[in-house]
Amino acid sequence: MSDGFGVENREERMSQINIITGGGWLMIPIFACSLISVSLILERFFGLHRARAYSEDLMDNLREILKHNRISEAISLCEETGGPLAFILKAGLLRHRRPRPEIREAIEDAGLLVIPSLERYLSVLATIANVAPLLGLLGTVVGMTEAFMVIQTHGGAVTPGDLAGGIGTALLTTVWGLIVGIPTLVAYNYFVTQVDKMVWEMEILSSELLDILSEKESDHAV
Repeated sequence: MSDGFGVENREERMSQINIITGGGWLMIPIFACSLISVSLILERFFGLHRARAYSEDLMDNLREILKHNRISEAISLCEETGGPLAFILKAGLLRHRRPRPEIREAIEDAGLLVIPSLERYLSVLATIANVAPLLGLLGTVVGMTEAFMVIQTHGGAVTPGDLAGGIGTALLTTVWGLIVGIPTLVAYNYFVTQVDKMVWEMEILSSELLDILSEKESDHAV
């Protein structure tokens, strides 16, 4: 009885291995894409989460500090908090005695430095989302070509077993290409949405800071 179970387990393991390796050499770049995709998805998920966590309550604290015109304390708070929003707001605070256009320019310049860090690796994810299904399609073409070569070699007298190798390659590479490509595309679109939302929030809060500093400067001039 145990020998029977052992044979079944071995056959099941071999079947699982064939599902993974049966696509031929094209499975190597497909799996490479999957490893890169998983690594970058995890990196961007935690990276954007940290960037958003840094921004929580920052503007509320700055409003309270700026009510008492404690600019140096506000700058110190931005330095201690860190993150993209703090970097942008600090750039504006450092120009607090400058005219409004100069403050706005400083904030915009800081934003140009911050946004690429938020969008880091997204282009790679977009590339993988497009390339992985194409690799699967290439495997399909290669597999079907192999099947037709077998038919040609045997003069048309073939059995299903003769064609199984080529057809298996065609199907498995397509399946794995889609398995890698679809989640990567979903993750890419999610991260793009999150970055756009964060950029929009930073623009709103930066405009609010600009108004506060401009109002303070007007009061000081009066």
